[in-house]
Amino acid sequence: MVVSSHLRSLQAIELTLRTGSLKAAAATLAITPAAVGQRIKMLEDYLGVDLLARGRSGLAPTAALREALPHLHRAFQELDMVSGALDIQRAGEIQIAAPADWLELWLEPRLAVFRALHPNIRFGMIPDGDARSRQGHADVEVVFAPPQGPQAASELVLFRDFVIPITSPENAARIAKSGGKAGLEGFPLLNLDFYRDDPTVPDWRKWIAAHGHRKSAPSPGVRFNRIAPGLSAVLSDAGVMICGLAMILDQLDRGKLVLLFPTTTGTWTNHAFVARFRKDALARPQVRRFRDLLEAEAKATRAELERAATPKPRARRKAPPA
Repeated sequence: MVVSSHLRSLQAIELTLRTGSLKAAAATLAITPAAVGQRIKMLEDYLGVDLLARGRSGLAPTAALREALPHLHRAFQELDMVSGALDIQRAGEIQIAAPADWLELWLEPRLAVFRALHPNIRFGMIPDGDARSRQGHADVEVVFAPPQGPQAASELVLFRDFVIPITSPENAARIAKSGGKAGLEGFPLLNLDFYRDDPTVPDWRKWIAAHGHRKSAPSPGVRFNRIAPGLSAVLSDAGVMICGLAMILDQLDRGKLVLLFPTTTGTWTNHAFVARFRKDALARPQVRRFRDLLEAEAKATRAELERAATPKPRARRKAPPA
């Protein structure tokens, strides 16, 4: 039986001869050339013979190794084929293609506990679903799109979002001081293009036409393709932005962001965040655990959004004393 230390030694010998040097073998193994040499010497000491000799053209097998060398090369070729067939490198990694904002603002804050429970599972993030996801490299692709009919086992509808004007506490106080029904008059209105393909999400022109709070038509203003930089601008007191609450629930709870108007001025998106898993990826237990995480966290997000979007009852005025 070949113990693991001997297998590492045999790997070092085979790689050194195949690549032509200790340095090249070390680069492949991600260790130092000295460590490669130590692995080889460990087996030489165990067998009591030299296995490699330095010649004019570099390292070469000794007579003791020469007869076994073809078998050694074939053995590691077979192991490489096994590794490829089982996809060992990626067995513990989950590739996720998704909008950068969803990865950064929604997923990342929810991964800490999962990583603690499953330290051997790694995540490869592919922001905005680049070409690799279309070539089938991603185990799961998350899109913001209309849900399509009955849900397949490989598809998980996570949540629709609730969009409404948000701002910083400082700007909310300034607008409140202005009083009247035109509190947004002359105030910077930030535009977010993330929801532009969703027909139910209004831009500022449509929102003001429906709810008022400004007499003049809004100017083009600053535009953001992504949510994260738009939020940075809002947090810096740069203006007001119509944004989905799913990405900012924690910041609302901590008072870093506030809703400027009643929830009756908000709307649910038609599109939803949908996770689509490769069917063969779901055969891996790591991916199934990740799917369970998404399902549980999405359920919690839907409940939080429902609470946040529910209009708060007005406090009853006390009846004047008789």
